[in-house]
Amino acid sequence: MSDIKLSTDAIRYIALFESMTGAPIKDCLIDDDRIICVVNNGDMGAAIGKHGDNINRFKKAVDKHVDLIEYSDDPVTFIKNAFGTIPTESVEISDKNDKKVAYVEVSSMNKGLAIGKSGRNIDKIKRIVNRHHDIEDLILQ
Repeated sequence: MSDIKLSTDAIRYIALFESMTGAPIKDCLIDDDRIICVVNNGDMGAAIGKHGDNINRFKKAVDKHVDLIEYSDDPVTFIKNAFGTIPTESVEISDKNDKKVAYVEVSSMNKGLAIGKSGRNIDKIKRIVNRHHDIEDLILQ
């Protein structure tokens, strides 16, 4: 795992999230209008809360969209978690020219969702997977 450097704002969001939900956060990335939080393995239920109360209270407090990803030591599981509700059919990780590359297969029906508007979703997934598992590229199939 590469060294994760957190901005001052990210540290503030982590502290606020943890105090509001009781769920520990492993990492936090901030985009213009959204926050991506990596929740420790097994703490997703606490992060979301009953009927989504915890996450909704946090979203309202920060006035941003919040994406939650459950951490896993297994890169394949982590990648699947990063795709969230978008079903992945398979994930393979290989070394190509001394670089780790993940090949992720999603159905053609879900490819647009996986990529997102202007590539935002796939870019987010690539960044977070690189930060935690040193996978330099992610290719949709």
